[in-house]
Amino acid sequence: MARTQAVAAPAFSVVRNRPLLTLFMGHFTIDLYAGFLPILFPILVRRFGLDLATVGFTTLAYSGVGSISQPFFGWLADRHGTRLIGFALIWTAGTFAAIGFAPSFPVILLLAGLAGLGSGAFHPFGALNANAVIPENQRNSAMSVYASGGTIGFAIGPLIGVALLAGFGLHGMAAMLLPGLLIAAWLLYEMRTIAVRPGARLSQARVKPTPVPRRAMFAVILVMMARSWNVTSIEAYVPIWYQHLGYGKAFYASLAATIILASALGTMGVGSIADRYGRRLLILGSLVLTIPTVLVFAQFTGPIAFLTGALVGILAASTAPLLLVMAQQLMIGRAGIASGLILGLGFVTGAIGVPITGAVADALGIQNAMRLQTLIMLLAIPVALLLPSESQLREVKERTG
Repeated sequence: MARTQAVAAPAFSVVRNRPLLTLFMGHFTIDLYAGFLPILFPILVRRFGLDLATVGFTTLAYSGVGSISQPFFGWLADRHGTRLIGFALIWTAGTFAAIGFAPSFPVILLLAGLAGLGSGAFHPFGALNANAVIPENQRNSAMSVYASGGTIGFAIGPLIGVALLAGFGLHGMAAMLLPGLLIAAWLLYEMRTIAVRPGARLSQARVKPTPVPRRAMFAVILVMMARSWNVTSIEAYVPIWYQHLGYGKAFYASLAATIILASALGTMGVGSIADRYGRRLLILGSLVLTIPTVLVFAQFTGPIAFLTGALVGILAASTAPLLLVMAQQLMIGRAGIASGLILGLGFVTGAIGVPITGAVADALGIQNAMRLQTLIMLLAIPVALLLPSESQLREVKERTG
């Protein structure tokens, strides 16, 4: 009994961490917008006569701009702090809401790219803050809690999107301005006390950056990129795939939400396990198990997809916060740049992967495009063997003093 209580206590203290939960809500809201995007695909295909590859450029515009800009914003966060993170959310909310009034598809792409710029600013700022407010012995669990906020927001996005688009058409996107403004105001208020403070930045500056272990960092980035391509493509094309199969909006929106919510559960659960047993084995195991799971999800459609899709979600997105913490530990003293680099390259690969997967779907069908996602996991498995062990990460920390 005493052992159980000792294990449970850290998770409980994480939940009571008000700064972390504040950042959780900001992350939830910013990724709410990204989750909305796939629900637009069926409408954009009909309205503008697009194929699947072309409509996928909407995700590429949003995630691509956000991804490319993240290392720059991470550099800014390391040097100038994170006090104004709320303005990134305001920017994304405003530009995203304007998509509903765009007269043409090129304008939609432009607005999606501008909205992605706010996402690019928020993610390294948020990750740097999360890294600063979590205790060392709970780093994997706490970062998983923070990361799950974005995953849950991404899951809720399709449900809100279906309701707004069904009731008001594209103009219903204007309502998405409200959550962004409300949570941004709360963030700006709370960040007076939880932003990375000047004293903390000076303390980081006194840590002499050591050479980054290139092979380990390269492995972290490549696994993150593979994971992002896989999960982003599946989530992006589930709505239009099930529309083609004859299912209604409520069905495919609920299925998309189920996959993403399951990934949130996986994200939270895997952090606690990693705090006990280490990360490399968990990441490698999830890659191996994803292959048969995705094949079953692609093969058997219909209501069974709620079960198989949930398994895909649990495996596919659960390792992202572990990879993020690895990157931060490999680049001690440059956590903002590390966050921007790992998140940015991961997101941009997912963004590029969506239209590529769409092109495969145009040529071979969406079901075959889903099956072929397993090839990405096969390529990622040998790379995962190069991920740093816990002892290697401790050595990096010791060298920094």
